[in-house]
Amino acid sequence: PDCSDAGAACGVDEPMTPSTPAERSAARALPHVKNVLRTPESRFLRLPDFPFKPHWTEVGGLRIAHIDEGPASADPVLLMHGEPAWSFLYRKMIPVLVAAGHRVIAPDLVGFGRSDKPADAADYSYGNHVAWMSAWLETNDFRHLTLFGQDWGSLIGLRLAAGMPHRFDRIALGNGGLPTGATPLPRAFHVWRAFARWSPVFPIGRIVNAGCVDRLSDAEIAAYDAPFPESRYKVAARLFPGFVPASPDDPEREANERAWDVFKQWEKPFLTCFSSGDPITRGGDRIWLKLVPGTKGQPHTTIRRAGHFLQEDKGAELAEVLSSFIRGTPRKDG
Repeated sequence: PDCSDAGAACGVDEPMTPSTPAERSAARALPHVKNVLRTPESRFLRLPDFPFKPHWTEVGGLRIAHIDEGPASADPVLLMHGEPAWSFLYRKMIPVLVAAGHRVIAPDLVGFGRSDKPADAADYSYGNHVAWMSAWLETNDFRHLTLFGQDWGSLIGLRLAAGMPHRFDRIALGNGGLPTGATPLPRAFHVWRAFARWSPVFPIGRIVNAGCVDRLSDAEIAAYDAPFPESRYKVAARLFPGFVPASPDDPEREANERAWDVFKQWEKPFLTCFSSGDPITRGGDRIWLKLVPGTKGQPHTTIRRAGHFLQEDKGAELAEVLSSFIRGTPRKDG
């Protein structure tokens, strides 16, 4: 990656690298990426209400960024962002969770936020993102996780949990899912996918703003634009809608069906906390309540007056829901 304009970001807090034989084997299996863009760190100065220091992990030659706040001895809450956002999305939730005594981990997916961005579209796929984030998780050796996934944070996060269930104590799902392509997706999603593919402009901050009930400030819109100084940095953001399994012949259908097999036997606590105002995922909680044993007896809730990005509209409320969920489901080994 060209770090010439990234300032101290390339020399401070060196990335973690795989150290065990298993991790080195996983790293060798990752796709080889030749052309990588790295957003200059100067783009992330003066972000509103986001003073959190990035941490870095090297995975398959790519640098993945994450936020790590709260006591290191506490069980971590893994906050997974979706498309086309980055960990900035969780700035209203992180302080609430930390104040409640939780450790908070919020990564930037490859192609988003401070994480490296492969320049070639061919390097991106749903499967590659699962592989990259699986290697990231294993390299950092996070355990006793509570996953909160929304949008693509759920499509990837749920695959991580299904593939490494021993690392996860509980799951909370909001405005997300795990489609296999076997059932139709809502019209609103197809409109969004067509826009991402064909629109001559792709204004990230304005797109996030359109998915909120409450209007973002100009500074907040600019913060969502920050990782993407030019259109060539937006390859992942443009491609992600097309990776959602939407037909029975989707290449990730089998992998997602295997993950569903895991969740149909998932007896660990599983909470749904969808918003009331998301035209894409509204009602998506029903299938989880029907099929996942771990949902039984949990305090499922609907976040009112919130859009697709419920973390923006009701971040503090959502954080309280997660904190209460964790307190009410202590891990069995204490």
